[in-house]
Parts: sequence; structure tokens; C-alpha cells
Amino acid sequence: MPHDDIPNMFGRVLSGTKYGLKQTRGKFGLGAKMALIWSKMSTGLPIEISSSMKGQSYISFCRLDIDIHRNIPHIHLHEKRDNKERWRGAEIQVVIEGNWTTYRSKILHYMRQMAVITPYAQFLFKFVSDTSDKNVTIRFARRTDIMPPVPIETKYHPSAVDLLLIKRLISETSRENLLQFLQHEFVNIGKSYAERLIGEMGPDFSPKMAVKSLTSQQIVRIHQLFRQAKFDDPSGDCLSPAGEYNLRLGIIKELHPDMVATYSGSAQVFEGHPFMVEAGVSIGGKDVKQGLNIFRFANRIPLLFEQGADVVTRTALKRINWNSYKINQAQDKIGVFVSIVSTKIPFKGTGKEYIGDDISEIASAVKSSIQQCCIQLKSKIVKKIQARVQQERKRNLSKYIPDATGAIYDVLREMAQLHASKKKRYEDEDADVLRKVSTHSITKQTLSEKLARHVEQVDYEMALEYATQSGVSEEPREAIYLQSLEDGKNFIDFHSPVFAFRLYQ
Repeated sequence: MPHDDIPNMFGRVLSGTKYGLKQTRGKFGLGAKMALIWSKMSTGLPIEISSSMKGQSYISFCRLDIDIHRNIPHIHLHEKRDNKERWRGAEIQVVIEGNWTTYRSKILHYMRQMAVITPYAQFLFKFVSDTSDKNVTIRFARRTDIMPPVPIETKYHPSAVDLLLIKRLISETSRENLLQFLQHEFVNIGKSYAERLIGEMGPDFSPKMAVKSLTSQQIVRIHQLFRQAKFDDPSGDCLSPAGEYNLRLGIIKELHPDMVATYSGSAQVFEGHPFMVEAGVSIGGKDVKQGLNIFRFANRIPLLFEQGADVVTRTALKRINWNSYKINQAQDKIGVFVSIVSTKIPFKGTGKEYIGDDISEIASAVKSSIQQCCIQLKSKIVKKIQARVQQERKRNLSKYIPDATGAIYDVLREMAQLHASKKKRYEDEDADVLRKVSTHSITKQTLSEKLARHVEQVDYEMALEYATQSGVSEEPREAIYLQSLEDGKNFIDFHSPVFAFRLYQ
């Protein structure tokens, strides 16, 4: 954070810098101010901020609270300090009053969800009690350094603006005429289409007219035309999803499931805003309850409250037929992870705690993403069932080897006696086998060993056929040991939202 901006960034409500159209964690910078106001109301203590930007030779330190009535920062200390260690980042210390006993589970649940969606970050949580036996220290370790791309600020889509926004864009634009304004302040309006729109607005409009001279009635006409006209959908290039690789890694890192499937959908549109849905479904795992365990994220931020009304919860409970995917909704430990990113998250209520179920485009995308994960899991579950059936068959065959061996040996011994007394003659290979039985070259033990080898051979052939159908090589796999992430290594990174590969030189 720039040194001179820190007091206003924390001590003045509605002084945020996120007014452009962009995928953001917040919108108006209210979260930091609410923490400061909560601290002032509960303990009366100021907050302390340390910040150092890249390339700065100093650390900005600020101790302040807020004058709630005048909406201005009350600065206790604001200075620049030496930064000999070249530290970079931001650190905020706030003292608040809260009920740890009541909200412990919520706090730890939030931290765990943050660790799932951001496996490239490290979290250390400490609770220090008056008695040492009640202390809590939990570390959520970093597992990758592959981070999602930074969200890109974009222009507004014509179908996503209202009258107030159009007026604000007109007041802030540097474009002089209406044609340039339509071309450069909105996405998906080229020059030819802008000229056509102006022609449809009526005789009071012309491409060269000054955009600042538009009357209120003319602005209303522009808004009406935006609602009526057809525009290409905005692209999702401005969005920054967690990525399938990171989502899968986070789930595996925190839950240790028996199996997991992830899916990342393509960009879609609602009300002129692009959005993307990523989903993961896991089976089994550590500290996972039986039934559905739902993890919701909006712009990579965990949502904890109002879960029952959320589109993800309602979709998982009511619109997914888990049995058709060989998943027992009541008995299996099922983790459902859905992350929605957009330039506008359609939260319900002022708390920003859940996404409504009334936007069909988002509901459909959530359902489709979960189903894609379930299809992957069904394939794995079916293979697991087949392998279990195969093991059971081998176990059953091996169980009957002693009885089968005894019966076969008794029959062979009677046949050998008949052959020796010449009451019944056998020729060629049969005679040779009976002679070996008489001379004890073939015994119960040798028959048992032969049958056991036969069972092993049949099992191997079936496993080979199964592996061939599954596309798995029968050659033994070589153990590979991955090096830890260390500084000073020369390497090239190849990564996409689905995988990451590091080539050491």
C-alpha cells in the first residue's frame, strides 16, 4: 500500500479504489474499515499497519483509529522505518473482543476452506489461552507456488449497465463524441455497430455529437436501446479462477480423500457479466462427516453462513441423483466444492454470505460442473468395484484349493490302482500321469501347488485384460522423487489450469 494512502484506506469509509469492473475479493474496501470499527467499539484500541511495496527501501508504519462521526482517520503515528531485510508485503494487527468458545469451529472451518482454495499460500493460526493446555496452533502448509493469474479490469457490457452507471461513465469519460464513447467505454461495440446503434436512437443523435451534452431523456433512450439490442457475450479472459490443478491440490492437501474429481467449466454470462464455475467432488477423507459436506467459494473467498439458501447447497441436495453415480448420499463421506468467479457475484442480502438460486444460468452451470465430477468418480468407483470382485473371486478360488486337491488326488489314486491291476487300461499321457501318482511323483502337495499357480495365472490374465481396457501399461512403474521447492534452482515452468510441470536444468 502506498505510504500516503494508508490512513484513508483504513480510516475513511467508502474510500476504496475498486470501482472499476473487475473480479475482486471486495468492492468498496468496507471489510478493513469494519474490522477497525469493531476494534474501536469492543476494545477501543487502534490498529497497526505495516506495508512495504516492491522496490521500496522503507517500511510504512501507521497506527490509527477512525472518527466514526466525521468519517476521517485519527492518526496516532505515521512514519517510514528502515527496511534492511528488504521485507515486502502488508501486516495488520487488530485487537478485537470475541467469543472463542462459540465461534472456534467457524474460524477453523474458514481457515481450512482458505487452505483448500489457495494451496499456494501458507496460513499459521494461533490461539493463546491463559492455560497452556488450551492453546491451539494450526499450520496450513503451502503445497505449490503456481498462482492464478491476476484478474484484469474490463469495460462494461452494454446489457449490464443501468441509468446511473451510464451517467457516471459519461461524466468520467475522456471521449469527446458519442461514437467514440460507445466504442471505447463498452465491450463488444465496434465502430460499425456503434454507428448502427446511433442511427437507431433517432434523429436527435449523431456520431459527432458531444457526449457531455446528452440530456437526461437522451441517456434514457441509450439505456432503452442497450436493453433491446443484441450484443456478443463478454469473454471470460478478465476472470481469474483458482484453476483445476490448484483446486484438486487443495482438496487432497486438506482432506486426504480416497478419490477426488475436479472440473473447470468454460466462461458463461448472466446479465452481461462473465462468470466461471469450478467444482470438485471427493469421497472419503480426514475429518469429513458422512453425507454431503459442502464447501462454497465466491471469487475464491469461502462462504460460511446461510448455506441452506445457497445455489450450491440446493443443487447438491435436490438436483443431483447421487445413486446413479454409485455414490451413497447418506453413508459415503462426500465433499462438494464449488467455486464461482465473476465480475459481479449475485449475492443475496447485505451480508454477502450466499448466492441466490434464482439465476438459471448459474444454477445450470453449478449442476453441470458437479455432474461432470460425478461422471469421473463413477468411472473410478466402477473400476474399484471390479477390482474388489476380482479379489473376491481369487480369494474364493484359493479357499477351495485344498478340497479340490484332495478330491482330484483320490480319483487319480483309484484310477492308478485300476490301471496297475490291469482291470482298466489307459494309454499315452493318461498312463504317464497315473504312473507318476503310483510312484508318488505327483502328490497332494504338487497338485495344490499347480492349482495355486493356475489361480494366480488366471488372476494375472484378467488383471492384464482389465489394464489393457483401461489403457494402463503392464510394465512396472519407476519410482520418481520430486525435489522440494528451493531458491537458486534453474528451472522452466509449464502450467495450465489443469496441470503443472517443472523442468530442472
